Amino acid sequence: MLIVPEREIADLMTRQAAFDAVEQVFAAMASGDAYNFPVVREAIGHEDALYGFKGGFDRAGLTLGLKAGGYWPNNLEKRGLINHQSTVFLFDPDTGKPSAMVGGNLLTALRTAAASSVSIKHLARRDAKVIGMIGAGHQAAFQLRAALEQRAFEKVIGWNYHPEMLPNIEKVANEAGVPFQAVELDEMTEADVIISITSAFAPSLMANHVSPGTHVACMGTDTKGKQEVEAALLARASVFTDEVAQSVSIGEAQHAVAEGLIQESDVAQLGAVINGTDPGRISDNQITLFDGTGVGLQDLAVAASVVDLAVRKGVAIEVDF
Repeated sequence: MLIVPEREIADLMTRQAAFDAVEQVFAAMASGDAYNFPVVREAIGHEDALYGFKGGFDRAGLTLGLKAGGYWPNNLEKRGLINHQSTVFLFDPDTGKPSAMVGGNLLTALRTAAASSVSIKHLARRDAKVIGMIGAGHQAAFQLRAALEQRAFEKVIGWNYHPEMLPNIEKVANEAGVPFQAVELDEMTEADVIISITSAFAPSLMANHVSPGTHVACMGTDTKGKQEVEAALLARASVFTDEVAQSVSIGEAQHAVAEGLIQESDVAQLGAVINGTDPGRISDNQITLFDGTGVGLQDLAVAASVVDLAVRKGVAIEVDF
């Protein structure tokens, strides 16, 4: 079995490699060559932690495995550790034997950013110039770096529940040479692309905050009850997702479906757009929305990619298991 420790990931995995892995696995999911297993997610009754498992099998890439981990809200304050902790386990699909154990913390951040970046590539208007960020936490910086590579953005605007955190994303914009402006939510109408990356249980982005032609990537809702955008926005938009079953049960679409504003059949797979079986954006006035719920196959795809890189660079640790 190969081990790729967390400490090695930053020198191995690039944004482009994460993007390619996620784009390919979304396409495989839509064509029926890959599927996710049901998600297990539980409050364990200790340290206020949420812990769970996401897994799946990609026949095209012969990737089988799971990610184990979750959210420990007291980690940063008590221990100086990031709150999200995870590890990816890969198995040989021919024999069932474990083939790799991979640090999953940075990989999770990279694959989440890659997912919204893939949605921008395939759904945002080609002439998009202004990108709006809702949220300014740890993951927001990854999101913005990846998104800025997809269009010739000329401005970044941002809003956060805690405005003192906005320098986190202003720094990323400055590094890319793009001006940044802090705004109120009703000023998000200026944006051609909006990424929402919060862990909220009440919407902040409302339907009237989004202009016609905007692409919205909702990346924070992955649990029952979470909500980043007003349900009415999904009724105005063409809705795409990574996994339809997750979108309507634990993703952003759960609320619009519950309120009868849309049906499950109104939610399409982003992979179908990648494969060319769904037209995706069909007009410049169309609002498109990507509900990124986070699927196990994303984690397996980036983990398999980083294992290959680790082997080539000679940093994978081999153990007899």
